Amino acid sequence: MAAKQSAPLELGAEAPDFRLRDTDGAIVARDDFADAPALLVVFLCNHCPYVRHISHALASFAREFEPRGLAVVGVNANDAERYPDDSYEAMIREKARIGYPFPYLHDENQAVARAYGAACTPDFFLFDADRRLVYRGQFDDSRPGDESPPTGDDLREAVRAVLLEEEVNQDQKPSVGCSIKWKPGQAPG
Repeated sequence: MAAKQSAPLELGAEAPDFRLRDTDGAIVARDDFADAPALLVVFLCNHCPYVRHISHALASFAREFEPRGLAVVGVNANDAERYPDDSYEAMIREKARIGYPFPYLHDENQAVARAYGAACTPDFFLFDADRRLVYRGQFDDSRPGDESPPTGDDLREAVRAVLLEEEVNQDQKPSVGCSIKWKPGQAPG
């Protein structure tokens, strides 16, 4: 699959609201995390080699930073009819297989992906306590087929800065991955 770079919200933009179903059937909303000093919204899917490359490292990353105040949610917006590996039922299995400690949400009508300007999987959106976008970049420099394992270093630096209430480095590399699998007629622009 060809890699696609993200073109998301502008830095400083407010986190768009969401109310989506988690893999356990609960409805999860942006404001459920109002008390968290940082919110990370990650657009994921089950079949993309870029996501599969970092999935275990992302789960570990979340387990490391959630106790420090980082709220994390994963969102799958792919067209499950044309890509059945990304169906809601497959998301339930994938969350269990990887051990994601965060809610994995189903954006069935793709409205949340459009609101965020998500373009690829994985696509990372980090918001500060005021829910302003402070980081829109990659997990790290690793890619599928690389010898080096994923570390999350780029995202880690940004999360640490937010949790310490420091300025986040503005030199951010865009996320790279598979394009969002839009339903016919739903692709933005």
